[in-house]
Amino acid sequence: MIGIVNYGAGNIFSLTAALDRQGILYGMIDTVADFDHYDRYIIPGVGHAGTAMQKLQEKGFVPIIKSLKKPVLGICVGMQLLTSFSEEGNATLTSIIPMDTLHFNTEHLKLKVPHMGWNKVRLETENELFKNIETHSFFYFVHSYFIEFNPNFTIASANYGIKFSAAVKRDNYYGVQFHPEKSGGAGEQLLKNFTYLN
Repeated sequence: MIGIVNYGAGNIFSLTAALDRQGILYGMIDTVADFDHYDRYIIPGVGHAGTAMQKLQEKGFVPIIKSLKKPVLGICVGMQLLTSFSEEGNATLTSIIPMDTLHFNTEHLKLKVPHMGWNKVRLETENELFKNIETHSFFYFVHSYFIEFNPNFTIASANYGIKFSAAVKRDNYYGVQFHPEKSGGAGEQLLKNFTYLN
């Protein structure tokens, strides 16, 4: 069963609604002790990465998240929290995945920020998280900061003036920059796939 890390920085209603539609069982993690009740975890998140990290620290969740051996999925800011550093607030994050979270350079790229809406996601390497999802599917994004592309950890990419990581993996830790709970059938398939990861 999935444990949703409830630290006050997640859009939990949309996520739980998507899980309910798929009949996927879940519960809320409100304390450190709650982690023991689940066999996989989702870290949701919207808003400011630095503030989200501070909330995780205040709840005492950071050490246990870094020690987990079961599958973990970070969504949007939850994905960014897995990286080492964010330009948003010049924040030091968990460093679970040694990558940086950067701001879209609007002057150089002539882009509107936040990057909002549907964008094609390209699978860089075969991975069970994307099982039964077409190689070039569209997912829904809302973000002003992105995780740099790194072939060692990027399992799917997207492009918004610059190629960036749409999904990453290191060991049992996964992250997606898009919102699977708002991405229709492809997003719901990804959530279903997560429930079967070893």
